[in-house]
Amino acid sequence: MSFFSSLFGGGAASTRVDGPTARRLAADGAVLVDVRTPAEFRSGSIPGATNIPVDQLGGRLGELDKSAQIVVFCRSGARSASAAGLLQQAGFTKVADLGPVSAW
Repeated sequence: MSFFSSLFGGGAASTRVDGPTARRLAADGAVLVDVRTPAEFRSGSIPGATNIPVDQLGGRLGELDKSAQIVVFCRSGARSASAAGLLQQAGFTKVADLGPVSAW
């Protein structure tokens, strides 16, 4: 895996999903993680989502269950791809990347 791929996702454990799939995963108990800034999160997010900004994710991995299904999202999809890659590298095996929150 190239540096760029590891930084922005692209690994096997991270899967890009569409809105209906993300909603189904959430209904089945997936943890929704909004990786935008706190200000962006306060402006509106998916109900039930947890805000862990991508730049804090590495230091807050202990807040997430490695065995849980996790769905990450952001504003445009770039930060969520980065977050998905970071989670994958940290040993999370069930990571879905919704991309932009607007895809919900």
